Amino acid sequence: MNKGLFITFEGCDGCGKTTVMKLVCEQLVKQGYDILQTREPGGSTIAEEIRSIILDKKNTLMDSRTEALLYAASRRQHLVEVVLPALKENKIVICDRYLDSSLAYQGYARGIGIDNVMSINSFAIDKTFPQLTIFLDLTPEEGLKRIAKNDQREVNRLDLEKISFHQKVYEGYQILIERYPERIKVVDARKEIKEEVDDCIKLILEKING
Repeated sequence: MNKGLFITFEGCDGCGKTTVMKLVCEQLVKQGYDILQTREPGGSTIAEEIRSIILDKKNTLMDSRTEALLYAASRRQHLVEVVLPALKENKIVICDRYLDSSLAYQGYARGIGIDNVMSINSFAIDKTFPQLTIFLDLTPEEGLKRIAKNDQREVNRLDLEKISFHQKVYEGYQILIERYPERIKVVDARKEIKEEVDDCIKLILEKING
């Protein structure tokens, strides 16, 4: 490879995204690829502090536009401190959530508007889009069932939202999949985890070798 590659994972809450992404990164490292695994919101000291404000269960009065702006601020800091330097070093950066989360959660589910949230984030990301986004497809109903069964998972402010909010998030992602079919690829999150991981790695290797 003569340049870095930026890959993101997306999905509704409870889809298993973080677990699958971790296994994918481990396998790619074993295959000799230089991988930087990171997450949003967070990924750097300042960005993690913003994350704690966004996801704090006490902050139920947070305005939706404030929420969108905080995500964009965290994203910018993480991008400048972590993602862009790694890409300059020709690493493969694999990030747990990025721009599409804001478009689906704040833009569509919160009703701010996908294009409005894109405008906020266009300023933050300065044309840094992923080359590949993998969407782990699982209905919100099933995702919330998984969360309820997982006593190891920290419950955050977004987990407290009603099922109707999570359904809106899912609808928002479907709009984005239709809007960006060349970038966003869908993997069935109902499969056995090994199959999911294999599907993800296949997509990533196709992008690396393409």
